[in-house]
Amino acid sequence: MSMKIIFMGTPEFAVHSLEVLKERGDEVMLVISQKDKPKGRGKKLQPTPVKEKALEYGYRVHQPDRVRESESVELIRSLSPDLIVVTAFGQILTKEILDIPRLGCINVHASLLPKYRGAAPINFAVINGEEKTGITTMYMAEGLDTGDMILANEIEIEAHDTAGSLHDKLAQLSRKTLAKTLELIEKGEAPRTVQDDSQSSYAPMMDKELGHLDFSRDARSVVNLARGVDPWPSAYAVLGGETVKLFDVRLGRPSENTSYGEITDVKSDCIEINAKGGTVLVYEVQFPNKKRMPVKEYLKGNEIKTGDLFA
Repeated sequence: MSMKIIFMGTPEFAVHSLEVLKERGDEVMLVISQKDKPKGRGKKLQPTPVKEKALEYGYRVHQPDRVRESESVELIRSLSPDLIVVTAFGQILTKEILDIPRLGCINVHASLLPKYRGAAPINFAVINGEEKTGITTMYMAEGLDTGDMILANEIEIEAHDTAGSLHDKLAQLSRKTLAKTLELIEKGEAPRTVQDDSQSSYAPMMDKELGHLDFSRDARSVVNLARGVDPWPSAYAVLGGETVKLFDVRLGRPSENTSYGEITDVKSDCIEINAKGGTVLVYEVQFPNKKRMPVKEYLKGNEIKTGDLFA
């Protein structure tokens, strides 16, 4: 038996959830996504990834400024859905909407709740040096990611993982977690586990300033931050008045040198920068108006000098 479902989601991460609904054969009555945004040099309006996939499947798409507006609420109510499924939608649902579906509203969240409630759970799990994270499905409540949990599946965060690589792993994990959750809801067997608010933490929206590397912090924190903001907003520091983006940043060797930000070595494939208690190795760079490239390639036609300082 299939359920009548309204799906809400916006970025690439949420496309995986929509694909699960299609594969299961649920009746997706409506897909709600954020407004299209201008992108690229021509500032052409680009459909959200979820809208693109929904149109490919022939689903009806609704893109309100705010889903809480009466027009959207009445549209949702008129469809009498069994369930609303939300994955990375980007707007808060009011109690009025939460009360509409017969079986409730569920959310697919990219952390092991109650840790990392909020907009950027993948990034902050990496930035804070967590060793594991996962996907949690939950019944939605009025608070921010505070509802009763249904299922949680965890994965390890590996030493080389960036927010980008972890995003892709969690997107895959979200598929089986959502599929099992829907199966349990259909059978009336979905568990409800109340979140322990005392264990909660918050992952706020990302901004470009977050990626500024402060080499007076300990080397491991610098590396974790660089990994957690890759690919966006990306790590950066200023060298000779130029803002340089730094990628593929790894932990180097222990160091008692207190000239934080100093380039201590320029190797054939990376540069070594001094931080508190140790060095960090940078294998890819992007200088202003240039492409991101391996240090090895950049050094073929450009110079980076030992002793120069990143600020």
